[in-house]
Amino acid sequence: MPRPRRIVLLRHGESVGNIDDTVYEREPDHALALTALGRAQAVEAGARLRETFGDEGVSAYVSPYRRTLETFRGLRLDPGRVRVREEPRLREQDWGNWQEREDVRLQKAYRDAYGHFFYRFAQGESGADVYDRVGAFLESLYRSFEAPDHPPNVLLVTHGLTMRLFCMRWFHWSVAEFECLSNPDNGSFRTLVLGPDGRYRLDRPFERWTTPQPYDLWG
Repeated sequence: MPRPRRIVLLRHGESVGNIDDTVYEREPDHALALTALGRAQAVEAGARLRETFGDEGVSAYVSPYRRTLETFRGLRLDPGRVRVREEPRLREQDWGNWQEREDVRLQKAYRDAYGHFFYRFAQGESGADVYDRVGAFLESLYRSFEAPDHPPNVLLVTHGLTMRLFCMRWFHWSVAEFECLSNPDNGSFRTLVLGPDGRYRLDRPFERWTTPQPYDLWG
């Protein structure tokens, strides 16, 4: 089965929610727009991606959130070489509906104590929930590789946590490894590159904010 030469995971540009967390009390998370800096980050990322893709085709999947859709448009990729679809399974972790600032602050503290992977936000999702839907998306992605005309490039425009969980699922990282990783910066990307041995490797690691502390499987 032919497989793409590279799979690019791009985090959206800076949104208004990244600079003002009170906005979640007034606007739904999915409706938050990019800032001026976020739009500039998308343009910069687009220049790098156009250079990477050259004249090759791209199969793009975009989270349905406003900030990811605006980021994709800001990339200014050649529509003649890109087939794009909206993919809800790549959306941000659901933190509930309208978010009260103090409640979210407390829940983040609980999450830090409980663990980012297992803690479920009230009326929302846990990291494990996002992991499951990313896994369902991967099954669809694998099937798409069977098409004889599948492009040599895949682009996912998504969110920081979803990027980390995608890589966790793909590379079979442990929960402990996931817990130590930081989100990539807004507008930055990571690339899974197909090697001559038929295996994908991450072009550069995610930054770590702490050292993994796994449970002892053999204890």
